[in-house]
Amino acid sequence: MKRLTLHCILLLAAALLSSASAAPPRKSLLNNDPDVIYINDHLDRTIHLLVAQPAAVYSTKNGGRKLGTFPANTKVELLAIGGEKAYRVKGKAKHSVVSGWVSPTMLTSKDKNFITNLKLLYERQMTVKELIAHQDVAIGMTLDEVSASLGEPTKTEVKQTRKGTSGQWEYIIAEEMKHYRTVIDPHNGRAYRQLSHITTEEKEKTSVEFEDDIVTSVTRKTNKGPGKVRIIPVPIIWGW
Repeated sequence: MKRLTLHCILLLAAALLSSASAAPPRKSLLNNDPDVIYINDHLDRTIHLLVAQPAAVYSTKNGGRKLGTFPANTKVELLAIGGEKAYRVKGKAKHSVVSGWVSPTMLTSKDKNFITNLKLLYERQMTVKELIAHQDVAIGMTLDEVSASLGEPTKTEVKQTRKGTSGQWEYIIAEEMKHYRTVIDPHNGRAYRQLSHITTEEKEKTSVEFEDDIVTSVTRKTNKGPGKVRIIPVPIIWGW
C-alpha cells in the first residue's frame, strides 16, 4: 500500500509540474498603476538625477516598506513618475542597488527646471493615456500615439522634402447599405421586396495631418444621411 501511495504522489507531482510548465507566464503587475508613467515607454534616452541629501527609498509611491537610503551625491536613474510627490529611481543605496520611490525634493539635476519639465511630461502622457482609452486624437500627438489610439490608417499620404516629412492619415468608417426594389410576382400579382444591390457608404472620416511625425491638424467628417429639409415661405416683399 505504501508503494502504491508513493507512486500516486509521484504521478500527481509530475502532472502538476507539467501543467505549470505549459501555463503561460504571469504578466508582472509592476507597470499596471494607471497613475504612473514609465520613462522608457516615452523617451529614447536615460535620465540621471543626483541625490541632494540622504533620501529614503520606499516600495510604493505612497510610502510602504522602506527599502534603504541613498547617500547624498548618489547618481540615480529615473524609471517612472508617479505624480508630483514620487519618482521611481534606481541606484546604489548604502548596501546594494535599489529600485524604489523617493521624493523629488531629495533630488537635483544640472537642469534647474527638471521638476517643471518632468511635471509637464507627466501631465502630457496622462492626457495621451486618456485619449487612447477613448480612441481619440489631438494636435500634438505623435504618429505612434495616433496608431495606439486609432490603429492602422485606412489611407496614407506622405510627402518628403528637404525640410522634412509631412502628410496625412485618414481613418474611414464605412457601412454596407442594402438596397431593395419592389417586384410584382407575375403569377399571383403580389408585391415583394427584392435585394437589388449593396453599396458601401462612408459614415465617418477622421483626417490627421502631420509634420515630422507630429499631428498638426485633425479634421472630422460625419455623414448623417440626407436628413429632412424644411420648406418655408420666401421673405415677404412689402408694397409700401
